[in-house]
Amino acid sequence: MWTISDTMISLVLTLPQIKATITQRRWGYDVKGVPKNQAVILFAENNFWGRTLAAISSSTDPESFGGFGPYMPGFETIPYNDLDALKSKLEENPNIVAFMVEPIQGEAGVVVPDEGYLKGAHALLKEHEALLIGDEVQSGLARTGRMLACDWEGVRPDILVLGKALSGGIYPVSAVLADDEVMLTIGRGQHGSTYGGNPVAARVAKAALQVLVEEKLAQNSDKLGKLLRQQLRTLQDATGRVTEVRGKGLLNAIVIKEQGGVNAYDVCLKLKDAGLLAKPTHGDIIRFAPALTMTEDQIMECSDIIATTVRSFDDSLTDDTPKQKVATA
Repeated sequence: MWTISDTMISLVLTLPQIKATITQRRWGYDVKGVPKNQAVILFAENNFWGRTLAAISSSTDPESFGGFGPYMPGFETIPYNDLDALKSKLEENPNIVAFMVEPIQGEAGVVVPDEGYLKGAHALLKEHEALLIGDEVQSGLARTGRMLACDWEGVRPDILVLGKALSGGIYPVSAVLADDEVMLTIGRGQHGSTYGGNPVAARVAKAALQVLVEEKLAQNSDKLGKLLRQQLRTLQDATGRVTEVRGKGLLNAIVIKEQGGVNAYDVCLKLKDAGLLAKPTHGDIIRFAPALTMTEDQIMECSDIIATTVRSFDDSLTDDTPKQKVATA
């Protein structure tokens, strides 16, 4: 667990991942002893952490990086959820200083890795004197049913990146956490952020964290997420349009099989008309990330809207077809 003894840098209106990559590069030169300008950072394929030049340089999505080259040197990608690929890269290049990875890939469509992936990755990185950067901007702070998604495997990243929920949606704030051995390789005046350390943002973040703990929102996320996935899997069994349900806590997704020219975007438009907002991604995936303060009744209402909407596209269903049964908690 992260404690107040760890060093935290508060950033406002900027990408915390940039601070993380700057920090671990400096650590690579000062601590690991990587030759000048030879440090390499690994990223998982299908990552997303913004649209700056650094972020798109690690992207494998042509819509993100296409037409914006040349790109940042020293960035390489490997397949997500593939420990063999990570091991191979670490063995062939001693200048790798870090691996930045989302515990659950959000923009990629809520991709949940195999159990043990993060723990195995951290072990490999330690063996090769490289850092694990946990990008928890989307998955962190009670979203997946734990305070951090890394907590599902008991993994404590060497650098932790937070944002979004850190302010409860009230104020723009993000943060990078690391132990002094890593963070303090950046000396006074060597890095800055125009609005970093904003006292209002810091106070808002503290209040938001207090609410997460006092209102037990991680526990609520875990409980309601299980209920939501149960309902979505019932829908999956009832229609061929939903081919997969995945997620943890209240970060979930369904995969939509295109039929009759109807894709995930079309389903989202009809969901909007029915009173539920959801975001399509990569053509066939719909993500659901409702408020952590949701109630069981509200989750059931959302489940009913999703089921009714998806089934409305299925011409094979008739008015006398049995409706989806509502599960009880």
